[in-house]
Amino acid sequence: MVEKVAARAGRLLTAAELLNRPEDGHCYELARGELQKMAPAGMRHGNLAHRIDRSLSRYVEDNNLGELYIAEAGYLLGTDPDTVRVPDLSFIRRERVNARGPWEGFWPGAPDLAVEIISPTDRLAAVAEKAAEWLAAGAGMVLVVNPRANAKTVTVHQPGQTPLTLTEQDILEGGGVVPGWRLPVRDIFA
Repeated sequence: MVEKVAARAGRLLTAAELLNRPEDGHCYELARGELQKMAPAGMRHGNLAHRIDRSLSRYVEDNNLGELYIAEAGYLLGTDPDTVRVPDLSFIRRERVNARGPWEGFWPGAPDLAVEIISPTDRLAAVAEKAAEWLAAGAGMVLVVNPRANAKTVTVHQPGQTPLTLTEQDILEGGGVVPGWRLPVRDIFA
């Protein structure tokens, strides 16, 4: 669940102000300058992220494809007013990491792959909007993992394509974003 947090005197915040906020034990995003506090997602959510990360990490490292980032890694998707989003898991291709060099703070732009896991308190429409925001900012693929439904699903969003919803009988593939990576959807929800 996302909770809007009132900015000082109704003023929009910047990414720099978000990055330099005193640590208070909460995770925040910035949506067009408005601070949003993220509710803790729970154990199931963390386990689903781990299952995807375990498979993806092995594959990415074995093939030297790039870098993976878990929750708390922020991406600056827009400025004036600033938008900073934090996916549950993300991947940036090696050539982009090498071109940028060591980086502190928020990554400028979208990752190549963003994974969003629907939390018990998330609104489905808000998660769909976030997926569209990732794509508009340049992500090559967004995975939306839905553990809520009776038939657990992963919806694959890619630029210019109709979203593809996979069930536990399907295989998730990395396509052109993470070439050769495959993960049975049932292994995510096992």
